[in-house]
Amino acid sequence: MPSVLIEIRREYAPDDEVAIIDAVHGALVTAFRIPDDDRFSRLISYQPHRMVDGLQPGVPDEYTRVTIDCFSGRSIDAKRNLYREIVERLEPLGIPRDKVSILLRESARENWGLGGIAAADKDLGFTIEV
Repeated sequence: MPSVLIEIRREYAPDDEVAIIDAVHGALVTAFRIPDDDRFSRLISYQPHRMVDGLQPGVPDEYTRVTIDCFSGRSIDAKRNLYREIVERLEPLGIPRDKVSILLRESARENWGLGGIAAADKDLGFTIEV
């Protein structure tokens, strides 16, 4: 049940934005083995001057920040696979791998509430320990 935020420094066509979201989600399905219908993603497009990537202030580019909040428990290999899958899936969409920054934030299941119940008390329908 990862929650994904994708932040970009330029405008894309709506179909391209959906493709970016789908690429990151596909990477999560492959690397973390979450169900395909487990989608909690959002994409924000900033005007270039509102998101500084350290290289070219105010100039649109392909810089992409992917922040994923998820339950703790995935192995380092699963995380490595996730990072690789994300950049490999974004590259065909015109986003170079050196323009992708990924932040993975893990929380214990008891720190997530789902429908008023602690996630630790729910059957998620998939395993976290991959």
